[in-house]
Amino acid sequence: MYSNHGLFIDGEWRGARSGATMPVLNPFDGAPLGEIPSASSADLDDALAALQRGFRVWRAVSGWDRAALLRRMADEIRRRAEDGARRMTLETGKPLAESKGEFNAMADQFDWYAGEACRVFGHTLDGRDAASRLQVRFDPVGPVAAFTAWNFPGLLPARKIAPALAAGCSIVIKPSEEAPSATYVIVEAAQAAGLPSGILNVVTGDPPAISTHLIASSIIRKVSVTGSVPVGKQILRLCADGIKRVSMELGGHAPVIVFEDADPVAAGTLCARTKFRNAGQVCISPSRFYVHQNVKAAFEQAMSEVANGLRIGNGLEAETEFGPMANERGRARALTLVDDAVNKGATLRAGGRIPGQFKSGFFFQPTILADVPEHADIMTTEPFAPVAPIATFTAFDEVIERANNVPFGLAAYVFTHSLSTAMRASEALESGMVGVNDMLLAAAEIPFGGAKESGLGREGGQLGMRDYLEPKYIKYRLQ
Repeated sequence: MYSNHGLFIDGEWRGARSGATMPVLNPFDGAPLGEIPSASSADLDDALAALQRGFRVWRAVSGWDRAALLRRMADEIRRRAEDGARRMTLETGKPLAESKGEFNAMADQFDWYAGEACRVFGHTLDGRDAASRLQVRFDPVGPVAAFTAWNFPGLLPARKIAPALAAGCSIVIKPSEEAPSATYVIVEAAQAAGLPSGILNVVTGDPPAISTHLIASSIIRKVSVTGSVPVGKQILRLCADGIKRVSMELGGHAPVIVFEDADPVAAGTLCARTKFRNAGQVCISPSRFYVHQNVKAAFEQAMSEVANGLRIGNGLEAETEFGPMANERGRARALTLVDDAVNKGATLRAGGRIPGQFKSGFFFQPTILADVPEHADIMTTEPFAPVAPIATFTAFDEVIERANNVPFGLAAYVFTHSLSTAMRASEALESGMVGVNDMLLAAAEIPFGGAKESGLGREGGQLGMRDYLEPKYIKYRLQ
């Protein structure tokens, strides 16, 4: 499956110098899909040298020309979406429809940042005397090192590559070793669109070794990472030694508050459909459900009906709505969290176990837990699994305090028919994004990111360019 790809350095596909490889597994049955190179320090040095040369070329290209190339890349990604989505499903287990949707979202990133490439605005000011002029301009920050996760293996790299190229930066990206093929598609699109060599490079291999080596290099001036909070903290420590610009989108544990005036059946149905997308392996997935006690029964019933009715199977089959989890470690964590909650008093309303019809692969049933106590691990630990814990509340201030009582702050959701309640709750919740009666937050045009330990900076929208640009102030004295 990977015979025509590998490391992509200075415009060429190649293997690791050492010949070292690592396997990629199909989560449907655990079978190997192929092998990809494991980069050595020599390979990383080659990528860094190419990155430096590429930056000198790319920063001199006009915003309009960069924009034209990004639009061509978007078109090339869409042309490759059918085959690319199939490969993504093989690597991640997600239903094919979800993989196809992700390819469209990938292309949208390049379309959006094509427009932003033409809108890097500086400004001028009059000086304090007649002979002074003050100017602020924005230059590309420099070569970028980017690291992404496996749960959205196409969209996450696109969110980093598109703004970096739009700003005039070169970039080396390390995609997840569990699902690299979508990043390979982006490289193919870049080649077809005419991107010069050295500007986009891809390396795979041991994550700690690669991140340590790249970030330590003086060539790298900006680091972007999508991953867990512990990984983000380690990256931040590495960046501190070189005072690197860093942005990161880390873990979340999104609270959902369903107020008494909301429609519990509509809310429960939407929450379940959103929760079980990508088998719950979504950073902004709703993961703690606080439901007013007067609508609790109807909400739980609606969620349970969806959970019990989802068609589980091979993501490549058209009728499949819910595929396997991406790896065994995630499934083991899900089992542990469910057992802990039940042992502490929660009621299992749906799922909670490995489905018996699958003798291989990483399947886990869509799971609903009711009456979950606040001291259950799942209420404070990001589950990243298809497990929905439901608790009840009675008062506004009480539920806001409980919702905010975690170190995460990526996303939150509110269901209510009251504009006043919606505004008060969305403003009080400590998160970077809030959905009111809606759960589809991600889009190319919005600033995606979180508060507290959920990250630094934003990806997407106008704000997504800021971390790739360096403001420069220039003072002129007229002679």
